[in-house]
Amino acid sequence: MSTAHSDTICAIATPPGSGGIGVLRVSGPLAVSVCAAMAGPPPPPRCASLRRFRDASGEVIDQGLLLYFPAPHSFTGEDVMELHAHGGMVILQCLQQALLEHGNGQTVRLARPGEFSERAFLNDKMDLTQAEAVADLINASSTAAVKAAQRSLQGGLRDPVQSLQQQLIELRVWVEAALDFPDEDIDFIADTRLQQRLQSLQQQTAELLQQAGRGVRLLQGARLAILGPPNAGKSSLLNALLKRDAAIVTDIPGTTRDVLRERLEIDGVGIEIVDTAGLRDSTDPVEREGMRRARLELAGADLVLWVEDIRTLQTSSSENGFGADHELPPECTVIRVANKLDLANEDQIQNAGDSAGVLSLSARTGAGLEQLEHAILNKLGLADPAWSDQAGQVMAARPRHVAALQHVGENLQQAGECLLQGSGELAAEELLAAQHALSEITGAYHNDDLLGAIFSSFCIGK
Repeated sequence: MSTAHSDTICAIATPPGSGGIGVLRVSGPLAVSVCAAMAGPPPPPRCASLRRFRDASGEVIDQGLLLYFPAPHSFTGEDVMELHAHGGMVILQCLQQALLEHGNGQTVRLARPGEFSERAFLNDKMDLTQAEAVADLINASSTAAVKAAQRSLQGGLRDPVQSLQQQLIELRVWVEAALDFPDEDIDFIADTRLQQRLQSLQQQTAELLQQAGRGVRLLQGARLAILGPPNAGKSSLLNALLKRDAAIVTDIPGTTRDVLRERLEIDGVGIEIVDTAGLRDSTDPVEREGMRRARLELAGADLVLWVEDIRTLQTSSSENGFGADHELPPECTVIRVANKLDLANEDQIQNAGDSAGVLSLSARTGAGLEQLEHAILNKLGLADPAWSDQAGQVMAARPRHVAALQHVGENLQQAGECLLQGSGELAAEELLAAQHALSEITGAYHNDDLLGAIFSSFCIGK
């Protein structure tokens, strides 16, 4: 896949603003000569050298460090030069303009967003999952997201995908060999080992899809909606989880009228938490609009906290146990919370304990709050690796990875049905389609539109 680039690109690699150090990055065939015109001959590879940086007229712009990373041992796989100067934006922009002027009319230009990472991908320095992990690492909004991005950068997604690829190739060889030699005495298509290997692939794909789904939630931030009847302590629970007063709390039912969104971090995992209006029958048009918006939050929520007052805890014969007036969608992931534990008597506490799947707590005193936080992370599949081995496999992933793995699962399912019907040709086509879907994840098979969409979301200079 190695690609030669005739033009040299440059960009400020540090974010806008003032700082102690600012970095300019130059990559391409003219990187060495352009920087030599500004700061003298390149230093030894990967060694910093103190230099004066001059514009085209020879006037000193700044003094800083010059570093040289010769091809192919650089981030992009090309000759790369870095100028480490003082971190004022005016200084950096002057240096950037000087780099363009020292090109002497040759092809030296400003880099597009993500173009350095794109060249690293095209020059086989990393695959597409690792390139995306670089951006995810930069944009991580929690410590858990940083760890997940690092796992993907180290091959956490690439390695299992390549393993699936290899097994798919071997399976296709088996099926297509049977098609090429139909006169053999052994019916390879009917061999039970073929179905067993296909089932193993389906199981591995399903597990990887589950891990990728957790990775998407981790990077994008899981959404947690608090719902329930009025005066159950939903806003108090929000404040308790946030450890600050974000929502107004009163004893008057229906205090919360609109949707309140806050950012919560549990054990390093970033979560968007949404407090909603209490659900009840009401003729108040403002309260009814608040309840309508509360129900809309169900559609985008990864997890729902259904909060009730432990003293009036409902029991129901319905499957979800929330009562006929407040049925939740069957696909909704729910933690049922019995709040106001500090106000309950022994019978009410016993009733809550006898109700399956109910977690009792007190938002006022904090009793049971730690157990709720652990339950939230467990339900989301994002528990701290320190006490959950399964969550230690969480890696950075994107919706396109999930979509590709879903296609792989569908192709494998169709291949299995084709084999049962004795149609080896169609099974081979489904296996080939699954292989292409996996190749799109790592970038072994790609199109320019896909690359453009991915790298355009990167920051300039990366």
